[in-house]
Amino acid sequence: MKVIIGGKPAPPAPKVETLSIDEDSAGQRVDNFLMRHLKGVPKTHVYRLIRSGEVRVNKGRVGVDTRLQTGDMVRVPPVRISERVAEKEQAMAEQVARGAPARDFPVLLEDDYFIAINKPAGVAVHGGSGVSFGVIEQLRMARPQAKFLELVHRLDRETSGILLVAKKRSALKNLQDQFRERQTGKTYLAMVRGHWPAKLKVLDKPLHKYLLDGNGAQAGERRVKVVARDDPNGMPSVTLVKVLAASKDYSLLEVTIKTGRTHQIRVHLASEGYPILGDDKYGDFELNKSLAHASAAPGLKRMFLHAWRLQLNHPASGERLELLADLPPELAQFASTALPPPQPPEMP
Repeated sequence: MKVIIGGKPAPPAPKVETLSIDEDSAGQRVDNFLMRHLKGVPKTHVYRLIRSGEVRVNKGRVGVDTRLQTGDMVRVPPVRISERVAEKEQAMAEQVARGAPARDFPVLLEDDYFIAINKPAGVAVHGGSGVSFGVIEQLRMARPQAKFLELVHRLDRETSGILLVAKKRSALKNLQDQFRERQTGKTYLAMVRGHWPAKLKVLDKPLHKYLLDGNGAQAGERRVKVVARDDPNGMPSVTLVKVLAASKDYSLLEVTIKTGRTHQIRVHLASEGYPILGDDKYGDFELNKSLAHASAAPGLKRMFLHAWRLQLNHPASGERLELLADLPPELAQFASTALPPPQPPEMP
């Protein structure tokens, strides 16, 4: 006998699902996998299911950033949301998709496997956390014929420079494996306040993510701090620093990261007393304000952090590639004014 509620048959009770990860799904984070599988379920609910331990991979608890591998067995608990909530979520998703303007970005390299773009500052890589859309949504709108476009990695919204987008699932998995196994070389250009000590070349400091307390506008925002080596919550983090040019006020640094932690460069440099210019989370806020003033000379209205060079193996051929993205005009102009001109080499 069917039970009728409000003129409609009652929906069947949800059941536990066990899903096997195939090659097409391998390499995804478990939260992204679930959001695709549980269409209409709010992101906050997905994260709650993972953190509560109801989602299991191979019978074990996982974190939201756990990467899935081919053959993994994922337990998905019963999930029921009202038809009204599902319709609302679907409508919001469609609204975001319609609202994302088509936009292509400067392309550094493109083939059948991936696109390397030069991301401008001020653009998030994807929608979420108060941002309606980002690079990936705009790129998909600009390329409606593309069957597959996925971010390989992330850059902070305020950071410019090289960003990879995969065009095939196999390329996505290969490139993400390279990032995870530290087979890539990631080098940034950063300008800091002060004269960086040339002898300070290696920053080996564990980092810990936390959320800001309180009731202010920034309450609940994510932050990162340096912690002691024996801190159980500390994640090993290594940054290499080389001085390219310096004045009495500023230093232009070539920064290579051996680990890819959230806000790693920003926190490591600030922890030594040399915050990145324009950094609105870990920087010198009074200096940032003065540099952003209309009458400032030189002036700077953004964070001076740029993903300049990326070395990687091609996901199909294995050929070693080196990608370079020149400093954007606003950073190049500031550097030319704030630093002494390069000196010609001495004659032998």
